[in-house]
Amino acid sequence: MSGTRKGWGLVGLAALAGGAAVAWFGREVPRAMGGRVSGERADRVRRSPQWRDGRFQNTIPTLTMPSNTAKLAHDAFFGGQVRRPKRDIPIVDAAPSADATGLHITWYGHASTLVEIEGARVLIDPIWSDRCSPSQEVGPKRLHRTPIAVDMLPEVDAILISHDHYDHLDMATVQELTRSQDAPFVVPLGVGAHLEAWRVPADRIIELDWNEDVEIGRVHLVCTAARHFSGRGLKRDGTLWSSWVVQVGERKVFYTGDSGYFDGYAEIGERLGPFDVTLIQIGAYGDAWPHIHMFPEEGVAAHLDVKGGLMIPVHWATFNLAFHDWSEPVDRVWREAKARGVRLAVPRPGERVDVDLPPPVDGWWQAVA
Repeated sequence: MSGTRKGWGLVGLAALAGGAAVAWFGREVPRAMGGRVSGERADRVRRSPQWRDGRFQNTIPTLTMPSNTAKLAHDAFFGGQVRRPKRDIPIVDAAPSADATGLHITWYGHASTLVEIEGARVLIDPIWSDRCSPSQEVGPKRLHRTPIAVDMLPEVDAILISHDHYDHLDMATVQELTRSQDAPFVVPLGVGAHLEAWRVPADRIIELDWNEDVEIGRVHLVCTAARHFSGRGLKRDGTLWSSWVVQVGERKVFYTGDSGYFDGYAEIGERLGPFDVTLIQIGAYGDAWPHIHMFPEEGVAAHLDVKGGLMIPVHWATFNLAFHDWSEPVDRVWREAKARGVRLAVPRPGERVDVDLPPPVDGWWQAVA
């Protein structure tokens, strides 16, 4: 009899634990998916030149859904790609620098980057969670630790977001930055709805359309075009995506965000270039979605189009998001940069690069690939 009671007790505990997990999942996942664009924000979205037929659109026809699902399935199960490093990725512990003069770039992994520019600091697309997903139980998992705790970051002047996908806009990171920083979040149109849902104060949210700009202290930020899409659930393109220009005085940085290659880069270069340094998306590409992420060689072409000086590749090494070898993006970029005479720096996660005196490319990733 006692054994029966014990058995039912274990079943009850398991049921309670399962119920708690379902309740957590049912509460946290919808929260992580963000907010809905409504009210005055929706009115402004509808007035955007980028808004047509009920959604944001790119400047040229763009395939945003993967094509050839049979090939995708084949690559997923039989492609044979080495999608994880065989050894630990080398990390440089990113102790905050007291001196933000000059122009320095610290890449923390994926697209998360700190720009230190003539005494100002701008944090780009920060994600510190273990997974880029609405749930920390499932989804692409980080391949290396973060080089610095989010609450140990230096004080920044602005936090830039390029679009609302989970590997660029992370609820937990936003909430921690809301607590630990005073800087405003500068985002493309509509993305502020997610931030408000996560209790970011309205006076810390600045939303811009393409070709709009804002001054924050000495920092000049320009929202520029990209070729991508948006959405954190089944509905797509209700918020805008963008690239960004960061400028203080005569020093300028260009960040592509996520984007397929397009003629907008040449226009940005003519209007806003040249740039001292570019942060170029090079990873998570594939033949099935050629319009929304650049192939590495296209990343080098984009750098040249915007009239970049030093090129630093981002959006690789941290999460498995496509069916190519883990190290392939940077191998291809290094080869193409040498062929086209492009100055390149490939920092380890956490390594601070002096744009005026960048370290030589040493192929560090090849030792762990």
